[in-house]
Amino acid sequence: MTEATDASETDTSGPLRVLVLAGSSREGSVNTRLAALVAGQVERSGATADLARIRDFEMPTYDGDAETEQGPPRGAAELRERLLMANALVIASPEYNASVPGVVKNAVDWVSRFRPQPFKDKQTLLVSASPSMIGGNRGLWALRVPLEHLGARVYPDMFSLAAAHSAFGADGELTDTGLRERLAATVDSFLALAEADVRYLCLQRRWYEFLGDETSAPVTQRAEG
Repeated sequence: MTEATDASETDTSGPLRVLVLAGSSREGSVNTRLAALVAGQVERSGATADLARIRDFEMPTYDGDAETEQGPPRGAAELRERLLMANALVIASPEYNASVPGVVKNAVDWVSRFRPQPFKDKQTLLVSASPSMIGGNRGLWALRVPLEHLGARVYPDMFSLAAAHSAFGADGELTDTGLRERLAATVDSFLALAEADVRYLCLQRRWYEFLGDETSAPVTQRAEG
């Protein structure tokens, strides 16, 4: 387990900063296009968007022996730093075989090895796009599991864009007015919650993953106060 020696403190002054991560490594991915729309809405709402793609952070398949011998790969360290600098996280993730893509889960696994564990307490919104009529929603439910286990505050509402191959116009925007409005409302509501969580300490609360978990727990480190 890697101990962080240069962990950045998330700045709570100035505009809210949101890391928007496209979870597809494919050029022209509908999830990359959806991530760009989310980043645009973040900026229109007065926050600052840090738009990135999973392919920006090169890392091999997680290997405990490699971690012990060489430490985390550079890509994992870079993603961790971007996450630490953000007040909130949005992931636009594809759905592979009704679940989370391996490349996204692998990134979560590597980044979770740092201490302090950077997903803990991070306000997180999940969105997806797919040519299917389900819009990749099953993959988001699968992605919630490791993120919530790591202590991320995953927003209850999720946005899944069905028939995404025909949903974008030439300008990159969604052609359906109702979908545009729903995406904007989802992002704005999420940002309002993230803003309150960052600015107002009175909203701090406690939860525990299981009986016996506590603030000093060495494994889950889920308790907050």
